[in-house]
Amino acid sequence: MQPAQSRVSRVLGNAGEGVPVPGFAQSRVGHSIKKKQQDVVRFLEANKIEFEEVDITMSEEQRQWMYKNVPPEKKPAQGNPLPPQIFNGDRYCGDYDSFFESKESNTVFSFLGLKPRLASKAES
Repeated sequence: MQPAQSRVSRVLGNAGEGVPVPGFAQSRVGHSIKKKQQDVVRFLEANKIEFEEVDITMSEEQRQWMYKNVPPEKKPAQGNPLPPQIFNGDRYCGDYDSFFESKESNTVFSFLGLKPRLASKAES
């Protein structure tokens, strides 16, 4: 059993193959989103961080919750924020780009609002 500080409550994403985004082919966008989601999930699993993966294509309530809880400065000029979006409880952690930057700078546990671990091999 993992300690409470090793839990991220939600990784919001979708399982759909295509997400309609103006100017992009649906299958390409869907594939890109899926790869990003898989990257986040692999990292969380490798570091034994508990999480709930939420498919926003299957729940209008979860989709609206995500849209409402992404801070205004992280929302695109047009449309809605694309998954994956990462939350720890009601605390917004960030989108994939922020997650990736935190991985590259070795600050991902802080990004997730978790206590840093010593000598984590999966984070490097």
